[in-house]
Amino acid sequence: MHWDVVDVKPEPDYCLFIQFKDGLAGRVRLGRENLTGALAPLRDVQFFEQVFIDYGAVAWPGEIDLAPDAMYAEVAGQRHEAQEPGRGTSRR
Repeated sequence: MHWDVVDVKPEPDYCLFIQFKDGLAGRVRLGRENLTGALAPLRDVQFFEQVFIDYGAVAWPGEIDLAPDAMYAEVAGQRHEAQEPGRGTSRR
């Protein structure tokens, strides 16, 4: 699928830089407050940095993975917001 992840790099503050098969790339921030339940091990920074790609999905040891389609939508949405006229700039 076009949302298969082909590259992932961990960054500070529970952020991931992700590149998808179709070339779309961007950052996804995982809020520490959302790292509960099955995702709780990701709160450990050393564990978070063990991120890898498993069949096109972002994953960690212990069968922890994230849905690539949701991350794709988030990154695509950020790109769309950045391209909207008048966003982030003030005109005088």
